[in-house]
Amino acid sequence: MFIVSYDFNNDKRRSNFAKFLKKYGRRIQFSVYEIKNSQRFLNNILKEIEHSYKPTFTKKDSIVIIQICNGCKGKIVRYGYAENENKEVLFFKKYNK
Repeated sequence: MFIVSYDFNNDKRRSNFAKFLKKYGRRIQFSVYEIKNSQRFLNNILKEIEHSYKPTFTKKDSIVIIQICNGCKGKIVRYGYAENENKEVLFFKKYNK
């Protein structure tokens, strides 16, 4: 698992990057995504950043990627809505006869 945090000065670029990350993971804060996929996904993201985003960076733009090891996943503390993120949910559908 890894966390991607970003900030772009340009609204359009920031929106495009959010749409790009949405393909790989889920938004946990406005400019923070949690990606629970493989190293291959991370490599794809890094290549896209290098080719499409890094060349257009200004001094106000940033992307931070934090890789979380399996041992550290259990140390994550969540509050509020985020507390339910890892709980299994079971839905029942009512059938009318």
